Amino acid sequence: MYVLAIDTALAVCAAAVLDTAQGRMLASESAPMARGHAEALMPLIARVMAQSGKKFGDIDRLVVTTGPGSFTGLRVGIAAARGIALAAKIPIVGVSTLAVYAAPQIAIDKMVPVVAAVDARHAHVYFQVFAPGGHVLIAPRLAAVSEAARAAAAARARIVGSAAQAVADELAAAGAEPIVVDEQDAPDIAWVARMGAVVPEAGAPPKPQYLRAPDAQPQNAAQLPRR
Repeated sequence: MYVLAIDTALAVCAAAVLDTAQGRMLASESAPMARGHAEALMPLIARVMAQSGKKFGDIDRLVVTTGPGSFTGLRVGIAAARGIALAAKIPIVGVSTLAVYAAPQIAIDKMVPVVAAVDARHAHVYFQVFAPGGHVLIAPRLAAVSEAARAAAAARARIVGSAAQAVADELAAAGAEPIVVDEQDAPDIAWVARMGAVVPEAGAPPKPQYLRAPDAQPQNAAQLPRR
C-alpha cells in the first residue's frame, strides 16, 4: 500500500509517501512555519510526490491530521486532502494530532502511560492520556495546564507534544518529576503515515477536532438589521 500523509495542524507544513510493503518512506518533507500553510502545502505535496516517483493514481490511501491544532492549519490540510482524495478517487482517513504524538512513545515502551499535550494558549492545553499499550485513559480535552500536570502525575506518564515542557514545568513546581519529556513543535510526519495505514477507514473520518470554539467571533453588532 502507498500512503500519502499530510499534516498542517500545528507549526509545520509536512507531507510524506509511505510504502507499507517495503516498510519505508519513499519521500517526506517537513517545513517549520507558524502561518502560510495554504500557500506552501500544494507545492510541498508536489515535491514529495515527485521525489517518491509516484503519481496520485498510485496512492492507495490518503491520511491527514485532524487536530487539535491551529484552526486555520486544520482547515487548510483537511480541505487539500479531501480535494486530492475526491479528484484522484483515493480513500481518505484522519488521525488525531495527540495520538500521533503518543504513537512513537508507545512503540518504544508499551508498559508506560503517555500524556500528549498541545499548546492551546492562555495557560491551557489540549491533552489526552494513554494507558500502557495505547488504550485511551482520558479522552482528548481542553484544560488548564495544571489539570494536564495532575493527570500526568497520577499516571506517572511520559509527556510529549508541543506543550510537554509547560506541563513538565507545572509538575516540577508541584515537586513531581515526569519520566520523559519530549517536546516537538509537531508530530513526526512518518508516524502520521504509519497510523494512517492501519486505522480502520470507517472509524477515522477526516473531520477537524477543534475541542474549542474559535477565538474569532462574528461581529453581530455590525450586521444590518433584517427586514
